[in-house]
Amino acid sequence: MAFSIDSIAFENGGTIPQQHTCEGEDSSPPLAWSGAPEGTKSFALILDDPDAPAGTWNHWLLWDIPPAAASLPGKAKPSEQGVSGTNDFGRPGYGGPCPPRGHGAHRYFFRLHALDVAKLNLPRGARRGELDGMLKGHVLATAEYMGRYERK
Repeated sequence: MAFSIDSIAFENGGTIPQQHTCEGEDSSPPLAWSGAPEGTKSFALILDDPDAPAGTWNHWLLWDIPPAAASLPGKAKPSEQGVSGTNDFGRPGYGGPCPPRGHGAHRYFFRLHALDVAKLNLPRGARRGELDGMLKGHVLATAEYMGRYERK
């Protein structure tokens, strides 16, 4: 079985429901995954928007998710499972899609990395660059799910 991630909130490539955006509850969608490779000792999740005008915008950074986990609930709190980093809104946890009005639909990539280490030894609140540095050489596989959102 291939490593995969999905959500019951929207189809892969589909529109992210408003409740999961800055125009709604700004709550994370439920996520589930399967097929993690043998030797997985933890997971790390990154949600980003590569279509942001100033460059890739990081919406959610989460690591040290236990290897027995197979899902994250909707409306996940910053410390429910794993360790939260600081997103580009300047806060821990999830920050939903919020593209500038009139910029068209943006793509939001949920990437779940299966890791060969149990802990990344990163402090709570670390930023994307620090997380990327710690992931190097430890990613066994990556599962990806993409949603779109446009503010009109």
